[in-house]
Amino acid sequence: MTTSETDPQHRAGEPRRRGLLRGVLVGLALLVWLAFGAFGGMAQGTLSQVQENDAAAFLPESAESTRAAELAREFTESETLPALVVVTSDDGGALTEEQIGAGQAFAEEIGALELPDGSELGSVLEGSVVAVPSEDGEALLIPVPIDAAQADVLLGDDEERVTVAVVEAIRDQAPDTLTDAGLTAWVTGPAGFVADLVSAFGGIDGILLAVALVVVLVILVIVYRSPLLPFAVILTSVFALCLAALVVKPLAGNGVLQLNGQSQGILSILVIGAATDYALLLVARYREELTRHRHPAGAMRVAWRASLEPIAASAGTVIAGLLCLMLSDLGSNASLGPVAAIGIVASFLAALTLLPAILLVAGRRSRGIFWPRVPRFVEAGHEADDASLGLWERVANGVTRHPRRVWVVTALGLVALAAFVPTLRAEGTGEADVFRGEVEAVVGEEVLSEHFDVGQVEPIQVVVAEGSADAIVDAAEGVDGVASAAVYTGESAGGPPSDEPQEPVVVDGHVLVQVVTEVSAESQEATGIAQDVRDAVHDVDADALVGGAAAERLDTQLTARQDLVTIIPVVLLVIFVMLVLLLRAVLAPLLLLVANVLSFGATMGLAALVFNHVLDLPGADATVPLYGFVFLVALGIDYSIFLMTRVREESVRHGTREGVRVGLAVTGGVITSAGLVLAATFSALVVIPLLFLLQIAFIVAAGVLIDTFVVRTLLVPGLVHDIGRPVWWPWARRVPKDDEVSPAGEVEQPAPTA
Repeated sequence: MTTSETDPQHRAGEPRRRGLLRGVLVGLALLVWLAFGAFGGMAQGTLSQVQENDAAAFLPESAESTRAAELAREFTESETLPALVVVTSDDGGALTEEQIGAGQAFAEEIGALELPDGSELGSVLEGSVVAVPSEDGEALLIPVPIDAAQADVLLGDDEERVTVAVVEAIRDQAPDTLTDAGLTAWVTGPAGFVADLVSAFGGIDGILLAVALVVVLVILVIVYRSPLLPFAVILTSVFALCLAALVVKPLAGNGVLQLNGQSQGILSILVIGAATDYALLLVARYREELTRHRHPAGAMRVAWRASLEPIAASAGTVIAGLLCLMLSDLGSNASLGPVAAIGIVASFLAALTLLPAILLVAGRRSRGIFWPRVPRFVEAGHEADDASLGLWERVANGVTRHPRRVWVVTALGLVALAAFVPTLRAEGTGEADVFRGEVEAVVGEEVLSEHFDVGQVEPIQVVVAEGSADAIVDAAEGVDGVASAAVYTGESAGGPPSDEPQEPVVVDGHVLVQVVTEVSAESQEATGIAQDVRDAVHDVDADALVGGAAAERLDTQLTARQDLVTIIPVVLLVIFVMLVLLLRAVLAPLLLLVANVLSFGATMGLAALVFNHVLDLPGADATVPLYGFVFLVALGIDYSIFLMTRVREESVRHGTREGVRVGLAVTGGVITSAGLVLAATFSALVVIPLLFLLQIAFIVAAGVLIDTFVVRTLLVPGLVHDIGRPVWWPWARRVPKDDEVSPAGEVEQPAPTA
C-alpha cells in the first residue's frame, strides 16, 4: 500500500473526486440528450413529410395487381390520379342553364388556380378540364386528371403531396366561384380520398402527442403524488421520441424504410408508453434504494443494476417480436417492424441514461424530486414504509391461498371471451369506411353515385393476350356487379361512343380490357367483384393479369391474411426463446406464452363484441389481427417478465410458492401503473379520426389491461403457485424445494448421515 493511499487527506479526497466524475457524467448525458432533443425535435415536427400512404406502394412486386399495373402503364402515355369535382344545386333540383354555365366556367378556371409553389394548376394536369352533365340533369362532373409524372418534373415533389395541393386548391376556390350561382361542390375520387387521408394523419404531430402526454402526466401525478417527478418521466419520453424521429426520418426519406401515417402514430404512442413503463420500473427501484442509501448516487447505482435485466429483457422481447414483421410481404407491415424497434431502442436508452441524469442532477438534494413524499434513509434493521405494499400483499395472499381455483376460473373466463373471435369481421373495408365521421371525399362519392356511373372512374384492368380479348370481355361481363367490359382503344371505358370504329391498343401482343363495376372502386364490394372477375378471367386465360384499385385492395387483404399464417408462429418461437434465456427454464416460458396467447384471444373476442354490437363498425382492416397479435403478445409478455424475474429471484431464497407470493406483492404497484400508462397512451390513438387506429387503440388498451389485471395478477401467479418447483423444469434443481426453506428464507441443509 502506498503512502498516498493511507494518507487521510487522500481518503478524504476520494469522495470529492468521485462526486466530480459523477457530475461530469451527468452533465455530459444531459448535453448529449439536449442535442438529440434539438435536432430530433425538428425531425419529429417534419416526420409526416416522408410519409407514403398509397396502399399500392406497399404491395410486393409479385402481387398480381402490381404486375398488372406495370403492364397497364404501357397502354397510356401518362399515369393520372383523378380528382372528381361533383356539383349540384343547393335546392337539390335540376340545374338551370345559368348554373350549368357557371359550372363550365369554373371547369375552365381550374387550370389557372395557383399551387403552393406559385405555379398554375394546369401545369400538372393532363389535357383540358370540362364539366359533364349527368343524365338526370341534376349534377355536373368535372374530372381533374392529375399527371403524376409531370407533377414530379415541375414541382420536384412526391405524388402524394402534389395531389393534396391540387385538391386543396380546388376546394379553396370552388365555393367562391360557385356559391353565387346557388351551387355546391365536393372534391372526391382517388385524389380526394388521398387528400382527406393525409389531412386525418395531420393530427399526429400535434394533437395526438399532446393528448398522450397529458394523459400520461395525469396518471403519473396520481401514481407519484408529486408535482416534479412526473415531468422528469415525461421529459424522458419526449426526448426518446426525438431520438427515434432523428433516426427514422433520414431512413424513410432515403427509401430505406416506408413510413405511413399509421406507423408514425404507432411509433409516437409506443415510444411514450414504453419509455414511461421503463421509467416507472427504474424510479420504483430507485425510491426503494433511497431508503437504504444515504447518498442518491449510491441508491441509483444499485437501482440501475437491478433494473437493467428486466428492462433489457422487456425491450429485447418487444424488439424481437416487432422485427418479425419484416417477414411480411406488405411494405407497410415490414417497415413498421424496424420503425417501432427503433422507438423501443430509443426508449430503452432514454430510461437508462437520461432519466438517471435528471434524477441525480441536484446531487445530494436529488431526493427532493419526490417532494412532498420524499423517501428517507432508514437504518439497517428497520423496514421502510411502503403504503402500496399492503394492498398487493393482500392480493398476493388471496391468490396463493386458493391458487387452483383462481387460475381455473380465470382461464375459463378468458376462454369464454375468446369464443367470440370467429365473429370478428376483419376481411377489410372500403375507402369510405376508413374514416370516422364525415369527410368531403366520402360525401362527394355518395353524391356522385346518385347521378353518375362511379365504376367508370377506376375500372378493373385486365391485361391479356390479344387473341383472348373477346373471351375475356364475355367472361368479365358475366360476373355479378359488372356493368360493362371493353378492350381499351385509347378512350375511357364507358365513355361516349365514337362515330368511327376504334382499333384496340396493342402492346407486345397484349391488350387492356377495362371492366366497369356497378359500384365505386373504393368500396369493399368492388373488392369482392375484383376477386370474381379474377376467377372468371383465369378460367379463360390463366396468364391474364387483373389489376386496378379494387384488385390492389384485394391483394393487400390477401397478403395480410397470409402474413398472419407466416408471422404468428415466428413471433411465438422468438419470444419463447427469449423467455427461456431469461428465466433459464422451459416449462415456465411455455406457460407464460400460452397465457398470453389466451389473453390475446380473449381481447380479440371482446373486440368482436364491442366492434359488432356496441360501436356497430363496418368491419376491420385485414391487418388489424396481425398488429393486435404482435403488440399484445410482445407488450403483454412484458408484465409477465417483470413478475416472473422477481418470482425467480425470490424463489431461490424462499422456494417457488413463497416466491410467487412475494413477487406478486412487491411488483404489483409498479406493474399496474405501467399497464395503466401503456393502455392510456394507446387509447390516445382514438383522436385520429380513422377506423384502423380506433380499433388498434381499443385492442391494445383492452389487451394490456387484461394482461395487467387478469393474466399477471391472477392466471400466471395462480398457475405457477399450483405447479410449484417443477415450473422451472428442466433446471428446477437450482431452486430449493418449498419444504427445504426456513421462514427466514434460508435453505435448510439435510442432516449429515453417519
